[in-house]
Amino acid sequence: MSRVYRWTIPSAFTSRKKTQVIKLRNETIKSSNTKKANLSATRTERIKLPLYDDGFGGHTYHISEFLRQPSGIEAVLNTSALQSFQLLENNVYRCILPEIQFLNFEVTPVLDLRVMPTRENCVVELLSCKFEGSEVFERQNEHFSATVKNHIMWDTSITEPFLEVDVKLNVSLEASFYN
Repeated sequence: MSRVYRWTIPSAFTSRKKTQVIKLRNETIKSSNTKKANLSATRTERIKLPLYDDGFGGHTYHISEFLRQPSGIEAVLNTSALQSFQLLENNVYRCILPEIQFLNFEVTPVLDLRVMPTRENCVVELLSCKFEGSEVFERQNEHFSATVKNHIMWDTSITEPFLEVDVKLNVSLEASFYN
């Protein structure tokens, strides 16, 4: 059985409202008492992109130059919202989110993300998502999977440069029920 939920929210960057789509599919796995919920969400938004120069009327800085700097990566990862982050290997970061209280359990989401900036775009991809903290939640890691792809594109060659963000999220959770 599938359900599609739609809601309209105001955009943070424009006066327009964006319609968000979430699809929820509930499956029963054959010959077992296991239920599987699949959640997917997508969002695309285009915003006006300001141009910055060196302050002396000279060189204009391209967004791809910003994304090659540590501060650009920190902005893409939104590190101010994280408990901590660290570089694991070339372009791969471990991001630890703040602890969440859920039904008297404490859990900390730990994300491994690949950030691939190029001259034309930047792709942020979720490599893994695990929960740490409560033993109950840690045992659920094997029944949980998520994929996220955040594709950031831009065009600065036109009179009104823009940045377009396209995010796709898929989450799968299995739950077993015994009689």
